[in-house]
Amino acid sequence: MSTHGPAVFVHGGPETSAVWSMLLKELDRDDIICLSPPGFGAPLRDGFDVSLDGYLDWLVACLEEFKQPVDLVGHDYGALHVFNLAMNRPDLIRSWVCDAIGVFHPDYEWHALARMVQTPGEGERFVEDKLQASLEEHIANCREWGVGEPIATRLAAGFDEHMWRAVLSLYRSAAQPALAQAGQKASAAAARPGLALFVTDDLLTGTHDMRQEMATEAGAEVAVLDDAGHWWMADAPAVGAEILNDFWARLP
Repeated sequence: MSTHGPAVFVHGGPETSAVWSMLLKELDRDDIICLSPPGFGAPLRDGFDVSLDGYLDWLVACLEEFKQPVDLVGHDYGALHVFNLAMNRPDLIRSWVCDAIGVFHPDYEWHALARMVQTPGEGERFVEDKLQASLEEHIANCREWGVGEPIATRLAAGFDEHMWRAVLSLYRSAAQPALAQAGQKASAAAARPGLALFVTDDLLTGTHDMRQEMATEAGAEVAVLDDAGHWWMADAPAVGAEILNDFWARLP
């Protein structure tokens, strides 16, 4: 009988669980569940708190449904949810993996697109443009962001009004100094084995030094994934899976 729960994957935004599709085929386990944060491939119910804290409450509620602690993996904003959970409710997990740990560093500055979304007026215009865009335009945007096929088309198909409006509220809830303040609890994440994934060509998640400092504070292992970008699970799914398989194999 297994002594732990499944591997639970949480994606970011604007994304859907399709972002994991190539990676999951390479993993050495079949107890895999993909959770879709409300608004990002899942319905955004009325009254849901679209904020860093709101999604923490959502993830806590999801993981409390499992009978045993899970292996939690997060990408992009999903990585923020994962690390936030690891800092606040480590009892719900056996392990955690985060590819964006550097954003919790006190010196981290949001990338240009996020700052635009966080700016009153500019953010609303960005969302309205996205709401009026065609599927073909969404696919082209995904490719411009560095997402290859077939994932670009699958992601674009999930873009809807709920997602873009959630993006606006979510990114604004995490405007600095909110992330830096949340990251002050980083040492609490050391209560469970953690893995900080450093993707060398990902320019959105802080500098190498920021990642290293936060990983050290969180007591996490570090794995470097070379020659891959922000969407490493599409760029190098076999290498990414090898890193995860090795990490899980060494857990107590």
